[in-house]
Amino acid sequence: MLNPVVSRAGALAAAALTCLSLAACGGTPASTDGSAAAASGSAATAADEVTTFTVGFDQSYPPYGFVGDDGEFTGFDLDLAAEVCDRNGWELKLEPVDWDAKDTLLNSGAITCIWNGFTMEGREDDYAFSEPYMLNGQVIVVRADSGITSWDDLAGKTVITQVDSAALDVLEGDQADLAATFASLETIGDYNTAFMQLESGAVDAVACDLSIAAYQMAANPDAYVQLDEMLSSEHYAVGFAKDNQELADKVTDTLRELDADGTVQELCDKYAEYGISYDNWVLE
Repeated sequence: MLNPVVSRAGALAAAALTCLSLAACGGTPASTDGSAAAASGSAATAADEVTTFTVGFDQSYPPYGFVGDDGEFTGFDLDLAAEVCDRNGWELKLEPVDWDAKDTLLNSGAITCIWNGFTMEGREDDYAFSEPYMLNGQVIVVRADSGITSWDDLAGKTVITQVDSAALDVLEGDQADLAATFASLETIGDYNTAFMQLESGAVDAVACDLSIAAYQMAANPDAYVQLDEMLSSEHYAVGFAKDNQELADKVTDTLRELDADGTVQELCDKYAEYGISYDNWVLE
């Protein structure tokens, strides 16, 4: 009999992949309306001017933001955003974005923020950030039967990661010497497809966030293993346009309130089977 935790995680991952194959999927849920967000002035620079709060996110980034088995957007960060909006009387709108276009959307006001397991390290000069709320790290995942057990075994191998990701930044920066030993370092638009390529043998390893690795290994417990050594450790925060620090600070204050009343713990427990742990919450 299938473990119910694993089978549910697998169903969610499958649902996310199914959605990605449908060109119109991003507009299906009723809560998504990017053009309306832009027209409503959702990226107001003063927190007291906000009425609509439009979250830009990658819809294939479980467990932080993805398409659930009911066809609706779900995820730990999206639930956090919903709670923050509820506390402040803001209307929440969810806007799945092409990750390459996120900065254009943010700076044009089409989205209010980027809230999607968004690493702040290395981006501090590019955004106004909330205070960090979650510890994360960059890791490498391989097939369980690959025989790869350490970084040394990656020499001559093909490694893939998401375009404009923290893992890519690390492999082109602090871990460039490691990347130089690879046969190639490839990029792709989303991690679900990266793991499909890993499963098929098209690539030898995926470099990704710790939380993404935990989710994929929960959904496919016999398929993948994570190498012990981490590429880096970092933190997630909510990213706003550079002139929007007041709103970023308001979100930080509300997140503290949610932690104090136990809401954050409840959400961590809700997504625990997908790799979310309250032990990694860092905002006090």
